[in-house]
Amino acid sequence: MIEKSYLNKLEEHKGIIYKMINLYADDGEDRKDLYQEIIYQSWSAYPRFKGEAKFSTWLYKISLNVSLSFLSKKKKQIQIKNPDSFDYYFEPLELSERADWLYRCIRKLTDIDRSIIMLHLDGFDNTEISEMIGLSRNNTNVKLHRIKQQLASLLTGK
Repeated sequence: MIEKSYLNKLEEHKGIIYKMINLYADDGEDRKDLYQEIIYQSWSAYPRFKGEAKFSTWLYKISLNVSLSFLSKKKKQIQIKNPDSFDYYFEPLELSERADWLYRCIRKLTDIDRSIIMLHLDGFDNTEISEMIGLSRNNTNVKLHRIKQQLASLLTGK
């Protein structure tokens, strides 16, 4: 019963995992490793999921924590490439030119800023974002405002 429930919810919210992979893994092998680690960690934690938060919120938090840990380990192993040179798709996606440009600009943000803007773009409110990220709501509000300004500058080239 738990297995089927987990798999159904995972299938419904798999886009969350793909977004994190696209934002935090540099190449195909890293994406595969990160995907497996997120699945493993979420499966291990699922018996403790009490439903106090939405499954999507819970999965975001796990995916984010695993991604940041993964990135931290990778940074210790090698230097990160220039963000403009990333091949950042986990699976073939049909993105418009504008969406592709937005992803490239988001990749230039700091790790935590990437997470904040993606959660915001996915419709989470600032209270939910602050809880997932571990910042105060006020700090999240300020960071989100600055991120939007930074992205506007990146997107317009100003």
